[in-house]
Amino acid sequence: MSQIQIPGSSGYALMSDKSLEFYKDPMHFCNSRIHSYGSRIFQARLLNKPTLFVCSVKGMKELLCARMSVFEKDPSAVMHELYGDNLVTTEDLICPPCQTGEEAQLLRLSLMQLFRGKMLDSYADYINRVCARNLKDFSLSSEPVAVYTMFKRLATELMLGIFLNADAEESAALSKQITQLSTQHWHGLISAPVKVKVSVWSSAFTQALEAKEKLLNIINERLQSEEDGLISKIKNVPFPENTNATQHLLLFISALIPKALASLLTSFTVELAGTDKINIRKRAQENEDYLNHVLLEVERLWPSFIGGRRIAKQDTTLCGYMVPKGYLALFVAFAVHRDPEIFDNPDEFQPERWSGRNAGQEKLLCCFGNGSRNCIGIDLNNVILKTAAGYLLNHYSWDLDPPNQSLHYKWLPVSRPAEDPKIKFTCSSKT
Repeated sequence: MSQIQIPGSSGYALMSDKSLEFYKDPMHFCNSRIHSYGSRIFQARLLNKPTLFVCSVKGMKELLCARMSVFEKDPSAVMHELYGDNLVTTEDLICPPCQTGEEAQLLRLSLMQLFRGKMLDSYADYINRVCARNLKDFSLSSEPVAVYTMFKRLATELMLGIFLNADAEESAALSKQITQLSTQHWHGLISAPVKVKVSVWSSAFTQALEAKEKLLNIINERLQSEEDGLISKIKNVPFPENTNATQHLLLFISALIPKALASLLTSFTVELAGTDKINIRKRAQENEDYLNHVLLEVERLWPSFIGGRRIAKQDTTLCGYMVPKGYLALFVAFAVHRDPEIFDNPDEFQPERWSGRNAGQEKLLCCFGNGSRNCIGIDLNNVILKTAAGYLLNHYSWDLDPPNQSLHYKWLPVSRPAEDPKIKFTCSSKT
């Protein structure tokens, strides 16, 4: 294929930056340019850097799989400062400069074993118990439930129990303390990275770094005292010198994962709300395969995260387009998932597509990355989603209350309706 110029323009520094336009409405930003350029790959200046926007399945797979050795992961300095060295923030742990990469491969494989097979089965009872505790008796309340807030609380409790062996009922004070610190820590990610501290005031970023240190201290204490569960197994993982169990556990218990789970569960609940979705709810309740397809379709239309960045470490190409060294490449998950070349009627909620034309194509999604660098916790994520969704389907029917709520999505930093949806749950006839 001949090399051609990327559609669009990266313009000039500062003057041509499109960050504000993109962050204000990422979906409109991408769709308008896809329409204007007739291409699902285009360029613009983002965060004052020339950026390649990848909005096609073919482009995403080439970026994250076929050409991953050319496109390095590009975590921000803010992410690294807030989360330390782990598989998400440190390129050397994912694709090390050494010839074999055996150390990084061993680390990834070792960590993955904590989320699969017998280890995953060992979490099942706890996940069921926490879901039942948090999702019961909704029908007894006269008030609708703010579901994103509720699901975030549920997911936070699950993460603390699974990763730190801290059950919310048995360790209520500790769970509350970690939750508050995790929220403070998260605010550093969505605030200006400015370190300021005076006698009576400190910046959100400074407070986030302070919360990080407190969280690390708590994690270290748990690592030394706990002899059961995942936290006892992670001690045996062969970590390289520049990282350790504490750094990874900080990522696992941070607000990032609960928000991702809450995002998908909120989208699931909103999509299946109403009397017109009775048949879908009934079918998903009775057929596990169909429930899997419903959750895949939720993930396709409303991925938790907008995507991820890579940086070209040499002059290269992507889908035939010339990509200069130093260019950023951003794969945009919601746009990739709506690629009409792969998904018929891409904007429509159609769980049946996963047993039809798109059967067996789950790996064309990139909600949690793709290829050999994808999220190591996908299986755990899916177990939690199925357990929570299954509990709701088995116990309730539900509607938006009030029915005329705005469901306009915000996509950053985590996708969800801009206003926390209010849902009225009614006890199902089988309960």
